[in-house]
Amino acid sequence: MTRPWEADPDTKFKRRLGKSPQELGNTTDTPDCPDIWELENGDVAVIGRDLTESLGRQLPAGASVGSDERLVVIPRNMLIAAKPDIPSV
Repeated sequence: MTRPWEADPDTKFKRRLGKSPQELGNTTDTPDCPDIWELENGDVAVIGRDLTESLGRQLPAGASVGSDERLVVIPRNMLIAAKPDIPSV
C-alpha cells in the first residue's frame, strides 16, 4: 500500500525557520546543532537529538514511529523562535 505522503530525497534546503542554534544559545560552534529548515517543496526538516529508543516506548495512544522514522527532540525556544516563520495555513 502506498503512503499518502513520502519525504522527497531530491528536495533542497530553502531557509531556516526561526533563529540559528548559536543565536538561541542552544549550541557551541560544533556541528551537533538542533535546527529547523523549510525545504524547497514546502516540507520541514528538523535536526534534533534522536530519542526514538527512550521516548518511543512512551508514545501516547494513536502515535507511532515507523521503521524508517526517528523521534527527534529540539529545544522549546527553537520552536518558539520559528513561530513567526511558520505559515498559519
